[in-house]
Amino acid sequence: MAQQQTIGILGLGVFGMSVAFELSQYDVDVIAVDSNPEHVQEVSDYITNSVVGDVNDLELLEMIGLNQCDLVLIGIGSNLASSVLALMNCKKLKIPRIIAKAKSRTYEEILLELGADQVILPEQDSGIRVASKIMRSKIEEILRLDDHTSLLEFRCPQEWVGKSILELDLRNTYDLNVIGTREEPGEILNSRFDIHEPLEKDVFMVAVASSHTFERHDYLNHFT
Repeated sequence: MAQQQTIGILGLGVFGMSVAFELSQYDVDVIAVDSNPEHVQEVSDYITNSVVGDVNDLELLEMIGLNQCDLVLIGIGSNLASSVLALMNCKKLKIPRIIAKAKSRTYEEILLELGADQVILPEQDSGIRVASKIMRSKIEEILRLDDHTSLLEFRCPQEWVGKSILELDLRNTYDLNVIGTREEPGEILNSRFDIHEPLEKDVFMVAVASSHTFERHDYLNHFT
């Protein structure tokens, strides 16, 4: 199984805190930093390490192990100078993936230009949805039908190849109902598939699923 991920959160406002709480449901280490002791205390029982301090203090970030993170979310957003400095510190620490919050399109353009891999506009993305995007590795969400159900597209996991949909018992195992397959994303969906036929390597599957149940398997690297 792949090594457990470590994710950093710089800034525990409403947005950063909602991401922290959502990530705490999964098998990942979360390190969070904020200057407000009350915010830090609020998440302390849910995540691996919460620290009171300046998110722009490079020495502090290095001391708490932020340089070991696979991804860091900069959740400051309203203060461009602080966001930029946090981004520069993350670059110095060689963080593989950096996501930054921005309050406007102008801030978004600046942060992307300075090296952020992705910029989030909170009015368009909730903390829960951002956490889901952070963790997702193999599932492509086509459409969220409601709070619990999504239409998903994903490449057939290696461990399913050679087995039939009937044999895998996907409905009971993953609360997953396959509605079609295709060889490449965007191709016409084959909805007349045979549930008794073995699945082929690299086939793409489209299904209606319980978002949380199926995503957890993806997040925990159960699929290869």
